[in-house]
Amino acid sequence: MKEKFYITTAIAYSSRKPHIGNTYEVIFTDAIARYKRMRGYDVFFLTGTDEHGQKIENCAAEAGVSPKEYVDGVSGQIRAIWDLMDASYDKFIRTTDDYHEKAVQAIFKTLYDKGDIYKSEYEGWYCEPCEAFLTDTQAVDGKCPDCGRPVKRMKEEAYFFRMSAYQDRLMNYIEEHPDFIEPEARKKEMVNNFLKPGLQDLCISRSSFRWGIPVPVDQKHVIYVWLDALSNYITALGYHPGEPETALFKKNWPADVHVIGKDIMRFHTIYWPIFLMALDLPLPKKVFGHPWLNIGADKMSKSKGNSIYADDLASVIGVDAVREYVLAEMPYLNDGSITFENVITRYNTDLANNLGNLVNRTLSMTEKYFDGTVPAPVGEDPLDAELRDFVASSRERLFEKMDSYHVAEAVEVVFELFRRANKYIDQTLPWALFKNGQTERLGTVLYHLLETIRVGASLLEPFMPQTAKSILAQLGTDETGTDFGGLAAGGKIGEIKPLFSRLDEKETLARLSAMNEKKEPEAPRPDDCQPPIGIEIFGSVELRAAKVLSCEPVPKAKKLLKLQLDLGYEKRQVVSGIAKCYRPEDLVGKTLIVVANLKPAVLCGVESQGMILASGEGDSIKVVFLDPETPLGSRIR
Repeated sequence: MKEKFYITTAIAYSSRKPHIGNTYEVIFTDAIARYKRMRGYDVFFLTGTDEHGQKIENCAAEAGVSPKEYVDGVSGQIRAIWDLMDASYDKFIRTTDDYHEKAVQAIFKTLYDKGDIYKSEYEGWYCEPCEAFLTDTQAVDGKCPDCGRPVKRMKEEAYFFRMSAYQDRLMNYIEEHPDFIEPEARKKEMVNNFLKPGLQDLCISRSSFRWGIPVPVDQKHVIYVWLDALSNYITALGYHPGEPETALFKKNWPADVHVIGKDIMRFHTIYWPIFLMALDLPLPKKVFGHPWLNIGADKMSKSKGNSIYADDLASVIGVDAVREYVLAEMPYLNDGSITFENVITRYNTDLANNLGNLVNRTLSMTEKYFDGTVPAPVGEDPLDAELRDFVASSRERLFEKMDSYHVAEAVEVVFELFRRANKYIDQTLPWALFKNGQTERLGTVLYHLLETIRVGASLLEPFMPQTAKSILAQLGTDETGTDFGGLAAGGKIGEIKPLFSRLDEKETLARLSAMNEKKEPEAPRPDDCQPPIGIEIFGSVELRAAKVLSCEPVPKAKKLLKLQLDLGYEKRQVVSGIAKCYRPEDLVGKTLIVVANLKPAVLCGVESQGMILASGEGDSIKVVFLDPETPLGSRIR
């Protein structure tokens, strides 16, 4: 039976479209998940969206939609970017999922009945972007210690969790499990800045807004976002207090690692473990806090207008190039950096000059010298043994780096392997071997190159999955083992296709710079958007200008109006569900748009010979009116 490996991202907050710094986390986590699958683990990879809280309620109000409509749009946008980035998650949880909300209420009730939760009043500092309560010592100079934004003073009735009752137990756990929090510097920060000074009881409900899960013992309150959001790691597995544990929960909990940003370490290494202790559940084996990806030296921020988005960048350089850049440029502890100049340099150096050139010229020589047949190695040369040893050591170094979450260094190991293979070409000079008639030696050299590329592609898969797949297809194999010798001699290579062509620096920089011009904040993408259509489909819809001659309600139908329309070339009757928004006299004499080639339908016993164009629904329908001078019957295109 395979050993299980349960890995999670922090669930993304559904207030705005995630920038590339946010997207890095799911790419990083996906690389770990793919690597563990490669090593034979039974991986369960969880990600999702955090969808409650005051900030979202405010964003929805600004957008003029309900909070649920708002998060539906943003959550869909987040998931679309995760999918574009080739994230191989096994489950995508939303905190508005019904099963999650019910389980969170049960968790609250369990802790309340146990005496860990009590009602009181909160007065202090609050950071709305982080949705975090802060003490006077934490709010330095009136700013949040995590995001650096101003905090505000607030006072409201709330329920509190007795954090102080579990402080010593958590301190002992951290001391007995030295690998629980990584990197080590993050652990020291949590212990020295939060645990040693003493924990205050934690506010876990709010009564000043409504967008949240109702407190089961007090409907005036909603459960505060962190108890709600953190619980996703167990509710996604089917955990529900008082109910039998699901097979998925029994198999996967505790998590092997929570991958999170360094700014939310406190919530995951102090609050979350204490909640679990109170529920008598095992703690996760590891919480790994990754650094930030900055724009040059500046923190990326949507409010500053300096954000880069993964989908925009991928439209210029491709998905795998985006993945490779962020994984390679983010150190283990310190913040990483992205600039357009560095993006172009890394692309041309690593992908075009190194990897792309190696694969293309090796396959081209195999096609030219052996008619596309993988040659059999014959004989032995010290250079061959050196290359095989380098392949073997590269594999072991990569395993070591990935097991300790030094992903950027693991990426470098793979590209060092490709550089070593390019050096082997320079050492062996295959074209000279061909010219001198040394066919057996040439075949041995090309086999070593092809097999090094195959092993390298297998090791590359966690970081650049589509590129690895393409390389293996061009090699004519699906063998992904990492032991040297897996490529069968005598097989035919596949179709040769360029992997990466060099980018023109000036042209690409201009495209990237134009892409990053400050944009207006994007509204969430509606979840009823349809896939793109061709002009021929749109052209088949006949839209015509029509004047309303008369209008009256449809008997016994509160929503329907019956309109008599003049299309210029004919009169027509249309029934429309707009009675809640328009009186008949509001429409008579107006020119509007009718779908003229819609099949007739009967609504409440009245025939409708078309449909008028309008936006919205329910009580907010707006009919699309035309200029009264528009010729009747004219085609709308």
